[in-house]
Amino acid sequence: MKRAAIIGAGIGGLTSALLLNRQGWDVTVYERGSRVGGRIGFEQEGEYRIDQGPTIVLLPEMLLGILEEAGVDRSKVELLRCDPLYRVHYSSGRVMTKMTSRSLQAEEIERLFPGESKGFNRFMTDMDTLFPAGRAAFLERAFPRKRDFFTPSLMSLMGRLRAHKSVRKAVGDYFEHEELLDAYSLQSLYIGGSPFGTPGIYSLLPYAEHQYGIWMVKGGYAALPGILEKELIARGGRVVLNTEVTELRINQGKCEGIETADGFEPMDAVIYNGDFPHLSSLLGDISEAPRKRKPYRPSSGCVLIYLGVDKKWEDATTHQFFLPPSLDGSLREVFERRRIPDKSSFYVFNPAALDETAAPPGQSVLYFLIPVPDAEGVDWSQEGEMLVERVLEEAEQRGFPGLRAAIQWKKVRTPADAERDGLYGGGSFGIAPVLFQSGVYRPQPKPFPAIKGLYAAGASVHPGGGVPIVMQGARMAVNQLMKEMGT
Repeated sequence: MKRAAIIGAGIGGLTSALLLNRQGWDVTVYERGSRVGGRIGFEQEGEYRIDQGPTIVLLPEMLLGILEEAGVDRSKVELLRCDPLYRVHYSSGRVMTKMTSRSLQAEEIERLFPGESKGFNRFMTDMDTLFPAGRAAFLERAFPRKRDFFTPSLMSLMGRLRAHKSVRKAVGDYFEHEELLDAYSLQSLYIGGSPFGTPGIYSLLPYAEHQYGIWMVKGGYAALPGILEKELIARGGRVVLNTEVTELRINQGKCEGIETADGFEPMDAVIYNGDFPHLSSLLGDISEAPRKRKPYRPSSGCVLIYLGVDKKWEDATTHQFFLPPSLDGSLREVFERRRIPDKSSFYVFNPAALDETAAPPGQSVLYFLIPVPDAEGVDWSQEGEMLVERVLEEAEQRGFPGLRAAIQWKKVRTPADAERDGLYGGGSFGIAPVLFQSGVYRPQPKPFPAIKGLYAAGASVHPGGGVPIVMQGARMAVNQLMKEMGT
């Protein structure tokens, strides 16, 4: 039986482990931390518990389909549909509700922005054709060689997807009002990119929200890694916690195994699931692993606030976005000037609005995400605390009356905490999804063609971040591995 080591028990590592195990491989997952899940985990204090990382489930069928392929029955993961999808609170006092129904959404847009519903209908109609083509071309395909990407058909599709424009300019072909541009470009923040710096191909995201819905996992996204771990162990796989892989042994163009504190373990294949820029530290000084001349650019960071609150808000939706007077200006402060803006945008996750088991009766758990620069150059101990107080005060005024007096538990995570946990540069989403770190320019599932037996998965690896997308990347890594090394 062939042996594989998975380095890192994030969602990409666990998914690839299950897929390989199902192909008859002997699989061991090595995790330097004390739990599985990576970015997906719980923050907990007493009876309060809430997701630490991802909360929004996009592309549910991709997630469930890959789980099935890995041998996990989809009934083990209960998804709850969020409809309305979310609310967008503008500083003008206007509130737009995003909905699954195209006709209802067009009515909502027309009510708030007269004359703009035509643009919405045109956007959805165009994307009905472009999304399946983009999904097949970019989300389900690796680019081991540059020439696999630069083909006439793919370049034509890139043009139709407006890859040469930013997301904000791409949706500007459909909408005129600044607040609508905000509502249909803020999705780049899901993957740690700015609306003005992320390629227009990511306009697939706002389309996917309407077409496939926004969902949440009952009990929390962080329940998913435990389900996968239990399944892997039940099928004879192993998960080794508190064990750091310190080196990969590369000999004559072949990855022969891993080194840990316990010594050398020979392997037929290795899949690396840490943040990709850290892989070079395991390779030593070998000519087979070309180095990037410039460091990768990290994604944005996040300040995350977790609250246990002795209060419920009956009219609140599960997901809400609160925007400043100028979202574009605020995010330019974050992404270009690397500063915390005076007026920040923020997202609020309120799972008890849909999942009554998410908090004690009559109470809530809340999760705030504030886009900020990565870890470098900010005194997070001081500036983070001031930002938290500003955001909580604003949330109370704009959507959660009585919030601060009702807080029973509070915890804050900053990019400095993320960096200590091994996230590259303190960015929360891997490397940034800018043009020259996307598609063919992103690390591939087989990152070094000259090294046999070494593969990669995770948010920094093509096709990118977001839980179902990371799972798809893990699937591509395993498919590539089986193609090259299958028995």
